Amino acid sequence: MSTLLGRTFLLVLLLSLTACASSNVAQQQALSSPATPTPVYNDPRDPFERVNRSLWDFNYDILDAYILRPVTVGYMTVVPKPARKGLINVVDNLGEPASFLNSLLQAKPEKAAVSAGRFLVNSTVGVLGIFDVATDLGLENADENFNQTLAVWGVGDGAYLMVPARGPTTIRGTVGGIVDNLYFPLGLLNTPLTLTRAAIIALDGREQVMQVENMLNNSLDPYSFIKESYYQRQLFKIFDGNPPAPEETLDDDVLDFLDEVE
Repeated sequence: MSTLLGRTFLLVLLLSLTACASSNVAQQQALSSPATPTPVYNDPRDPFERVNRSLWDFNYDILDAYILRPVTVGYMTVVPKPARKGLINVVDNLGEPASFLNSLLQAKPEKAAVSAGRFLVNSTVGVLGIFDVATDLGLENADENFNQTLAVWGVGDGAYLMVPARGPTTIRGTVGGIVDNLYFPLGLLNTPLTLTRAAIIALDGREQVMQVENMLNNSLDPYSFIKESYYQRQLFKIFDGNPPAPEETLDDDVLDFLDEVE
């Protein structure tokens, strides 16, 4: 018992000395350098940046660090890659009717035909979409959604939002996602199937980011890095891979990140 008390006292003493030393260093730094000004957020796309940054910290430092990333690592360990690919193929196939309708709404008949063909082929020959036979036949995924449709119709992004447990989006993107989930067959899914679909999408997305997370962690401002990546990816999708030249030169890290996750 005396040994335990002695060790406890020593630990408390060391912690106290460390705290005092840290306090002294902090005081010296404060005296030797000017006070750091409060950051001013003036991105017109992001009027809620103070709140969004707090939600980003919650998403990445807590939800991702303690839940999503460990679960994804376990998922990758337990479920073989071909099976993971089959699951995401099924999820993607469920979205083909939405892509078909959005292509029509955007006056893209060729893409609409491709989406319809993909859904027909993969739902039958591909065994409910487990196998992406359509791509092997040259029918590449069009991936058109209602967010893109609204953009084509001239609707602006609206405010940038960092949604808890979901990540970056905008007001237009949120509305677009809600509408897409009303299309057949997504609108017919019950709650367990809807949650399962969302979980597969989240795990697949996190697996992709796993390949480039060092780039994200080494960024000077991960929040801004993700925001710019989101906007550039949306432009890429809206303009079918040929977005207009940006007014400012993109950071090379952002471009590399987009290349990796596509």
